[in-house]
Amino acid sequence: MSQTKTAKVRVTLFFILAGGVLAMVAVVTDHWAVLSPHLEHHNETCVAAHFGLWRICTTWVAMHNQDKNCDGTIPAGEKNCSYFRHFNPGESSEIFEFTTQKEYSISAAAIAIFSLGFIIIGSICAFLSFGNKRDYLLRPASMFYAFAGLCLIVSVEVMRQSVKRMIDSEDTVWIEYYYSWSFACACAGFTLLFLGGLFLLLFSLPRMPQNPWESCMDTESEH
Repeated sequence: MSQTKTAKVRVTLFFILAGGVLAMVAVVTDHWAVLSPHLEHHNETCVAAHFGLWRICTTWVAMHNQDKNCDGTIPAGEKNCSYFRHFNPGESSEIFEFTTQKEYSISAAAIAIFSLGFIIIGSICAFLSFGNKRDYLLRPASMFYAFAGLCLIVSVEVMRQSVKRMIDSEDTVWIEYYYSWSFACACAGFTLLFLGGLFLLLFSLPRMPQNPWESCMDTESEH
């Protein structure tokens, strides 16, 4: 591989690494969406919440401002976090009805785990490709990274449908919501992993012959 291609591959792998870190952050954190009920009176107690793939955190907040929602009013250090019932059957869920989005939550978490698995396998292939005459390993690595990005965006879409189902459900008090920084990390991770995988595949492909004579000369040199 030429020095120019090697430099391009390394830059691409750097962006892929950043995408992998963002994907990991998105999977392990619980700020995918922030939920709140609609308030009719300013002095009501608000139940603010944010959740991710594995658990939800809720907080009772006394409202004293002119807003009729409690977005962004969760005090630090006063959160009550619990894992979803299907991930930890012993936990009680008094405020949140987990069963309204059980299938979506399990699917999103499982697909995200597949994404991390593809990232790990792709990273192993990329690491081994730096050995002597092992550039061909960059091609399967690029495919694994692209698959990881696709799994991540599918997980994002499943989570989005999960939020929509919770908002529409009559079993929950949540009416207003917005997507938070974990959701943004997942979207950014998808972009870097998918595009990085495609560029890595292009950079790792052998150079096509410029003319038929060049291909014939390469064949003669092998003999």
